[in-house]
Amino acid sequence: MSSLRAWARDLGMGVRFAFGGGREGWTRTLFTGVGVGLGVALLLISTALPSALTARYERSDARSTLDAPRTEQPGRDTLLVMRADQTYHDAAVEGSFLRAEGPDAPVPPGLEKIPGPGEMAVSPALKQLLDSAEGAELRKRLDWRVSEIIGDPGLMGPGELLFYAGNDRLQKTGPEQYQVIRITGFAPVEEREELDPVLMLLVVLTFVALLLPVAVFIAAAVRFGGERRDLRLAALRLVGADTRTVRRIAAGEALAGSLVGLFLGVGFFAVGRELAGSFTLRQRSVFPADLNPSPGLAALVAVVVPAAAVAVTLFALRGVVVEPLGVVRTTVPRRRRVWWRLLLPVGGLGLLVPLAGRRSEGGDFNQWQVSAGVALLLVAITALLPWVLERLVSRLSGGPVSWQLAVRRLQLTGGGAARLANGVAVAVAGAIALQMLFAAVESDYVASTGQDPARAALAISLPPGQESTGDLPAKVAATEGVVAAVPLTTVYGRRPGADTGIRTEITVGTCEALREVAVLNACADGDAFVLAGPDQYEPLQPDGKLFVDPLFDPAPDAKPLEWTVPAGAMPVTAREDPTGRIRQGVLVTPSLSPRGVGAAENAQVFVQVDASVPDALEKVRTAALNADPLSRTLTLKYTREKAGYSAIRTGLFFGATAVLILIGTSLLVSQLEQLRERKRLLSALVAFGTKRSTLSLSVLWQMALPIGLGLALATAAGVGLGAVLMRMTARPVRIDWSSVAAMTGTGAALVAVVTLLSLPALLRQMRPDGLRTE
Repeated sequence: MSSLRAWARDLGMGVRFAFGGGREGWTRTLFTGVGVGLGVALLLISTALPSALTARYERSDARSTLDAPRTEQPGRDTLLVMRADQTYHDAAVEGSFLRAEGPDAPVPPGLEKIPGPGEMAVSPALKQLLDSAEGAELRKRLDWRVSEIIGDPGLMGPGELLFYAGNDRLQKTGPEQYQVIRITGFAPVEEREELDPVLMLLVVLTFVALLLPVAVFIAAAVRFGGERRDLRLAALRLVGADTRTVRRIAAGEALAGSLVGLFLGVGFFAVGRELAGSFTLRQRSVFPADLNPSPGLAALVAVVVPAAAVAVTLFALRGVVVEPLGVVRTTVPRRRRVWWRLLLPVGGLGLLVPLAGRRSEGGDFNQWQVSAGVALLLVAITALLPWVLERLVSRLSGGPVSWQLAVRRLQLTGGGAARLANGVAVAVAGAIALQMLFAAVESDYVASTGQDPARAALAISLPPGQESTGDLPAKVAATEGVVAAVPLTTVYGRRPGADTGIRTEITVGTCEALREVAVLNACADGDAFVLAGPDQYEPLQPDGKLFVDPLFDPAPDAKPLEWTVPAGAMPVTAREDPTGRIRQGVLVTPSLSPRGVGAAENAQVFVQVDASVPDALEKVRTAALNADPLSRTLTLKYTREKAGYSAIRTGLFFGATAVLILIGTSLLVSQLEQLRERKRLLSALVAFGTKRSTLSLSVLWQMALPIGLGLALATAAGVGLGAVLMRMTARPVRIDWSSVAAMTGTGAALVAVVTLLSLPALLRQMRPDGLRTE
C-alpha cells in the first residue's frame, strides 16, 4: 500500500473514532472543536479588519469637506457648511450647520434632503441618546426638530453620534469668515498621512502580540484529552496496529476536532459579526456588513488550522511510546532537553538586535524581520515553560496533602499544565512589551497643547463678524456651576504704511478679562495698555495711529477707520491666555474701544466651572449654544494625541479585549476538559476518604503553580523584549514597573476568575458515580 493511501486510511479511521467512538470520543471532539473554534473566530475577525477599516474610510471620505470643491460666489449648486462639533460626557458628537444657497446644493450622504432652519438630521445612535434619560441635557442643547435619520452610507459606524442642522444665519461674505465654507460637492481626502516607521512598528507588534496567543491556544486545544487518547491507541496496538499507524490515527482524531473547530469558528464569527453592530468601544463601532474576511486570508486559515492540528499531534507523540499493554508516559518521563529551546530566544534577539538605533538613523524597520524576531521571542516562552516547570516540580516535596497531590500530578503530567499557562504567558509578555514601547514613544505623539484647564475649563468662540459677545457671557455666567465667565473681543488694525497683511491686535475687555492676557498691577475702566511681549514688531507708542478695517462690512466703499492709541497707555508684559496664546498690540477697557468698526473678528469667553456641580460643563455648553447657535466651545486640555497614535491605541484596546475574552473562555474550556479526564481519579480519592476541600485546593495548586511560573517567565521575557524594542526606536530603556504589575495582575485575575467558574464542575466530578464504567 502506498504511503499516501496509508495516510488517508489512517486519518479517516481517526476521524471515525472522533465521531463514532461513543460519548468519550465525541465529547473530546466537541471540547477540541470549541477551543479551536474560538481561535478561528478571532482569526477570521482579524482577517476582516482591513475591509472594515476600508469601509470606514470610504464612508468618511464620502461626506468629507476637507478637499471638497469650493467657490467664493453663491450659486444654484452651492452649500454653506460650518462645523458644529459638540462634546457630551466626554463623548464626541460630530455635527455641521448647513444652508443651501440653491436648489441643486449637494446633499450629504445618508440624507434625502438638506435640513431646513430649525430642523436636524441625526444618526440612529444620537437619536437613541436624545430619547434616553441620559441625554436629557443634550436634548436642551440640540433642541431642533428631528426631520430625518441619517442612513448607513453617511455613517462611519452604527454607534457614531452625528447630526446635520439647518441654519439660515450662515453667511460667507469674504475669505476672513474661515469657519464657514462654500462647497459644490463632497470629495474624498486626496492624500492620507502615512504612518511613520515607529507607528508602523507599533502596528506590526500589535498584530503579532495579539494573534500569537490565539495560535498558542489553538495548538493547545487540539491536544485536549491526550491521556485518554493514548490509552485508546494502546488498545489499537494490541490488535496489531504499528506505531506509525496509531500516530496517524491520533492525527486523524485531531484533524476531526480541528474541522469541527473550523465550522464552529465560522458560526462564532457569524454571531460575533452580528453582535458587533451593537457594541461601541471608545466611540468606535463597525457595521456587521463591513466585517468581510479576505477570501485569501480566510482560505489560509481554513488550510493552516487543520494542517497545524495534524503537525502538533505528531510532534506531541514523538516522545511517547504506545505499547499494546499501556503507554510509556505513565512511567517517569524522560527529562526534557533545553538546548533547542534556547535557540528560539537567541534567534529572536539575532533578528532584533541589528535593528537597534535604526530610528535615530532615519531608516525604516523591516516588518518581516521584526515580526519574526518578536514571534520567536514569544514562542520561546512556550518552549521554555515546560522545561522550567519540570525542573521546579522535580525538586518539590512535603507540605500539605493538597500540595503533595498537586505536585505529584505536575511531576507526572506537567506538559498539560504548561500548555494551559502558555497562552496566558505569551499574552502577558506581549502586553508588557507593547506597554513599554507605547510609554517610550508617547512623548513623540502626545504633545502639550499649551492650554491651562486650571484657569478655564472651556473657551467659547463666537463666529467672526459679530460686533461683540452680546448677551452670551451673561447667559453663561448665570448657568449653574459657573465660577467665572470672562469675555474678550479683538479687532484688528494696521499701522500706517504697513502691509495690509500685517495686522495689530486691539483687545477689548474688563480689567478682570485683560488680566488673563497680561500682567497688570493696577487697572480701572478707561485704562489702556501696550503689550511689550514677544511682538515681532516695535511696540506701539501712545498716540500712535492704527487703521481698523471693517473686514466684515459688505459695503464695497467701506473705508478703514483711523484709531489713535490712548495717550496714557502703559507698557505691560503679555502672558499666555488659558488657550496658550500670547497676544500683541494694545489692550483697552470697554470705554476706549474703537467705535464704528462694524464687527469684532475674534470674540471669546473663558469659562471656569465648579467641578463639584453635576454636569456643569454640559450645562455651560448648552447655554452657549442656546445663546448663539454658531458659537463654538473648546474644552481645554493639557495634552493632545496625534490621530495615528490614537487610532493604534484604540485598535490595541479592541484587540486586547477580544484576546482577553478568548483567553478566559479557552482557559475555562481547558480546565473543564482536564477535570473531565480526572473524573474517575477524583471520585476514587473521595471514595477513599479524601476531603473535597483538599481536592479542590490541589486542583487550585495545579493551576496556580504553572500559571505563576508562566507569569514570572512572561514578565522577564516581556521586559527584555520591551527593552530591545526601545533600543530599536532609539529610546532610553526605562521600565514602568506599575504597568508591568498591572499586566501581570490582569493575567492572574483572569486565571482566578476561571478557577472560580470551574469549581461547580469540579464538585460534580467528585461524585461516587464517577467510578461507574461501561
